[in-house]
This record gives sequence, C-alpha cells and structure tokens, in this order.
Amino acid sequence: MSRDEADRTLARLRDERDRISAALLELEAHHGYQLLEGAALGGGTRRVQSDVRAGMTSLWSLFERYDGVIGAAEELRARIPRPGQAQLAELTWLLAGPSVELPVTEVPLGRRTLLSVPSGERLTLRAAVERMTPLYEEVAQAVAALDAVWSALLSRLAEVEAERRAADELLASLGGTEPELDRLRAELDAVAAVVRGDPMALADGGRADTGRLDAIHTRLAEVRRGLEQAERVRDGFTGRLRAVAAVLDELREEEATARRTREEVLAKIAAPEPPAPPDTAASLADRLAALGRPGHGTGWPDLAARVGELERAANEALTRARETTGLIRGLLDRRAELRGRLDAYRVKAARIGHAEDAALARIHDRARELLWTSPCDLRQATVALSEYQRAVDERSKGAKR
Repeated sequence: MSRDEADRTLARLRDERDRISAALLELEAHHGYQLLEGAALGGGTRRVQSDVRAGMTSLWSLFERYDGVIGAAEELRARIPRPGQAQLAELTWLLAGPSVELPVTEVPLGRRTLLSVPSGERLTLRAAVERMTPLYEEVAQAVAALDAVWSALLSRLAEVEAERRAADELLASLGGTEPELDRLRAELDAVAAVVRGDPMALADGGRADTGRLDAIHTRLAEVRRGLEQAERVRDGFTGRLRAVAAVLDELREEEATARRTREEVLAKIAAPEPPAPPDTAASLADRLAALGRPGHGTGWPDLAARVGELERAANEALTRARETTGLIRGLLDRRAELRGRLDAYRVKAARIGHAEDAALARIHDRARELLWTSPCDLRQATVALSEYQRAVDERSKGAKR
C-alpha cells in the first residue's frame, strides 16, 4: 500500500471498529441481555443463557484482537509520519494480511503427533469481521427471542400479582380466611418461579404462553369481587338486615293472606282442593336472628355469603307465597267465571226462543245448583255447564235452519 492507501484503509477500519464496538455495547445494554446476566436460571432458559454468554465471550475476545491490530496500525502511523517501504509493508500486513491471531486452541487428538505444538488460527481484519458477524446475529436473535417471551410473561405476572395483592388487602381488612385465595396464592407462586427461573418453559412457538397466568388472574378477580361484596356487606350490614326483615314482614303477611284465602275457598269450593299455603317465614326469621357480626375464625366473606343466601331465600319465598295466594284465589275467580257464562247462555236461550224449554231448563237448573251450592264442586259444575252450552248451541243451530 502507498501511504494514502494505508491512511484511507486505516480510517475506514477505525470507523468500522467504532461501529462494531457500539453494537456490542448496545447488545449488552439490551433489556433481555440484562435479564439474562442478573438471573439464576434453569432448564431451557439456562441453556440460552449459557449460549449467549459463550457467544459474547467469543465476540469480545475476537473484537479485542481485531481492535489490537487496528490499534497497532494507528500507533505505527502516529509514530512515523513519513513511513518508508519497511513501515508501509508492515502497515499493509497489519491492515490487509493475516494479522489477527486467534486464541490457541487444543489440537484434536486424532490430529496430534508426539511433537505437535498447539497453534492459533490467523485471520485478516476482514475475515475477523466476517467471523464476528454470524456470532453477533446468533446472540442478538437469542436475546431478542428470550426478551419477547420473558417481557410478556413478566408483564402479565405483574398484573396477576397486583390482583393478588388487592385480594390480600381486602381479606386483611375483612378478617377471616379465604381457602380459594390461599390455593391461588400457592399456584401463582409456583408459576412465578417458572416465569423468573425458566421462562422458555412457558414459550409456545417462540411466543409467551400466558394461559396459566390468565386462568389464575380470572379466578383471583372472582375472589376479589367476592371480597368486595363482603366489604359492601360489612359497610351496609345493618341496612341489609333491616331490608331482609322488611321482606320477611311482607312474607308473613302474604302467607297469612294465603291461609285466610284458603279457608274461604274451602268453605265455598269442594273440588279441586286448593294448594296448601307455604309456611317459611318462621324458619327464615330464625336464620335472620342467627346472623351476627363475624366471630372468631370467621370473617365478613363468610357472613356476606350467608346474608346473600338469606336475601335470595326470602325473596323467592315471598314470590312463591304470592303465587300460591293467586292460585287459591283463582278457584273463586273460576267459580265466578262459570256463573257468568251460565247466565250468558240462559240469556242466549231466551233470545232464540227457548226460555220455556223444559229440557233445557232442567240442564240449566242442574248447573246452577252446582255453582250456587257451597261448597261447590267446580269439576262437576264445569261438566254441567258444558252440557248446557252444547244444548243451547244445538237449539241455536236448529233455529237458524
């Protein structure tokens, strides 16, 4: 090389060296690389960690020797401003020749002789860069893949742990125990150990598999909502008890109404027999009286469940009582309807000229006797009325002909 050629080559190599150094430092500063460096890992992730460390060691070792050659060329050029042929030949060898000596490696046993001496490989600066490039790409890809999986898992884990802390804080304020939360806490600790110690065990096709964390998060959210419900029970405990007591007062009144209505129906209706009225107010009142504030070994979550169950039972009982009253009263309504229909058909019979029809009158009187006799057999009355209706309808058709 001439002096100008050597200077141009040296400038290019200096820039190349600086860019390689910056790339290596940036890789070491990468979030994924920092996670690897500071973690005690196991399983497949430990193998990734070992490969990355070995790759970076090789990269820095090769770069240091590469940098050493360029540094030697810089020192020679700075020391001799006007290099002669000997110095230019040395610069040419440093910049273009096999001047990068790799570390001495063991000669494989099959290639050894009795007097063989291990020797290192020598590369040009260009060949050294070509050797470093795939090493760098392998390490960078491994770090990026791990970072993508690990970051996704750690992010989801942070969300799940926040959900657990929220549930823990609620339970601490409420007192008592929550077995499901204890179980989920243990399950989360087990998954968290995998996330932090071997995240690649939770990778699926190069992507993070957050399925277990998602499931735990869903169940923790359900537990938290239950605890929030318990908190609302605690905060509105007295009011909710008053509300249940008010429903039970309505229930007692409705059940009493059902009993009175049934007694009236039994006096007026012989068949069918009205349904028996419910009698649940007393037992529900006992359950209400048994509800107190949490005692030793229990907490508001347990009391919240009991209050909720009592509220549902009281409302369902009130609905059933109202339905039963309606069914009982419906028998009286049925008798009134049949009476009205009998009168309507008697008017129809008179309108078509059969007011004095003796046979029709006998059928009418039979139905009227059943409907106006107490207690009334609605089944027989219905049959008698149907017979009277058919007779009137037949005569009506005859009158039209």
